[in-house]
Amino acid sequence: MEPVTDALEEICRRLAGVADGAVADYIPQLALADPAAFGLALVSMDGHRYQAGDAHTPFTIQSVSKPFVYALALADLGPDAVAARVGAEPSGEAFNAISLEPGTGRPANPMVNAGAIVATSLVRGADAGERFERIRACLSAFAGRALDVDEEVYASEAATGDRNRALAYLMRAAGALDGDVGEEVDTYFRQCSVRVTACDLAAMAATLAHGGANPVTGEQVVTEDVATRVMAVMATCGMYDRAGTWLLDVGLPAKSGVAGGLIAVSPARFGIAVYSPPLDEAGNPVRGVRALTEVSRRFGLHMMRPAGRHAVTVTEATTGRKAGAAWSERVRGPEEDERLAAEGHRIVLVAAQGGLEFTETEQILHAVDIRVPEQPGWIVLDLTRVTAIAQGSAMMLGAALAAFARQGHHIVIAAQRDFPAPVPDTPSWHTFPNREAALAWSEEQLLQETAHFRDA
Repeated sequence: MEPVTDALEEICRRLAGVADGAVADYIPQLALADPAAFGLALVSMDGHRYQAGDAHTPFTIQSVSKPFVYALALADLGPDAVAARVGAEPSGEAFNAISLEPGTGRPANPMVNAGAIVATSLVRGADAGERFERIRACLSAFAGRALDVDEEVYASEAATGDRNRALAYLMRAAGALDGDVGEEVDTYFRQCSVRVTACDLAAMAATLAHGGANPVTGEQVVTEDVATRVMAVMATCGMYDRAGTWLLDVGLPAKSGVAGGLIAVSPARFGIAVYSPPLDEAGNPVRGVRALTEVSRRFGLHMMRPAGRHAVTVTEATTGRKAGAAWSERVRGPEEDERLAAEGHRIVLVAAQGGLEFTETEQILHAVDIRVPEQPGWIVLDLTRVTAIAQGSAMMLGAALAAFARQGHHIVIAAQRDFPAPVPDTPSWHTFPNREAALAWSEEQLLQETAHFRDA
């Protein structure tokens, strides 16, 4: 049971018919993309992976590479040295605008092409080949697997990249860019031509959300300070001249690419990615923007929303019985104790506390999912210490419990208030005011069932 996957699939189905936007054609190879392709992927802080649609379809990373190469430059040189060469202010202009700081030639930020070319040039390496291999290795570490280059897209970019070369020559003339212009821009073209999937990008975004540590592989790719700085620049500059609207409506650090990739970072919650080639006038995927806007609103993810620190959410997750005694305090006879010992694994207990938003709800459902018995049983949720639940999280929890109920499991909830509400047209929950009553009732039901089988 994967309610997150269900939510992603539902969004994919509903937005698949959106026909706005156009596939990028200024790089001829990108014009060959299927405009109907649409995939979503999400990676949580526990390393759980979810995907829907064309999430495994390969495409080139393009400008979504910019935050991660900026992170590598920061790790190599430190923030002061990097800031001396590339700024961190929103440009308010298109991604390929010729807009440099008067007198210094310094580009506005590393998310526009000019700033990204400078960031690429700042990565340490004895030559262009070594510099690119370090970039590829960095992107691979963020993704959690070895990435390669789409040579056809690279050749197409190199053949049509005169505007980027012009930007580089202007910066070289102003002193903002060192080195050979041809080599620096060629390295940038190869960086943009690295092949990824939406699943890869979700892991990369999740690594930033996890303070620079890849939640799937466990590798500390960059420091928490570097990850924080990168996310800050993404929040204000990642969506080009739509960055202000994006921050207002969605409120998550994000970065788009002209091949159809789009990532968003929900710090300490998850990384999410979309693949959808048709772009709006600003160069952002149309379906991707709509999908992530909905995800943010549904789960209350806007980073300006007040949120306190929560204690550990899942305080207990177990099945069966402890130390030969039933969970409830009800006294049993030897024969009933024996049956509970034999069949107690069919009662799953998960206890939680605090407020439930996306991450907390996902942890509860994962704890249930890995323990739910194959044979229909009793899923007991002790929510008596839960203080609040976000609307989107209540929907996610309700949908998952409804799916378990349709499989024949009994949903038993101990809570001080009426949540979550049962989903219409599914078996009702069994609700109790406290954990003891919920467990005792579940045991009685199990004993009645096993008594019937024994007598038969």
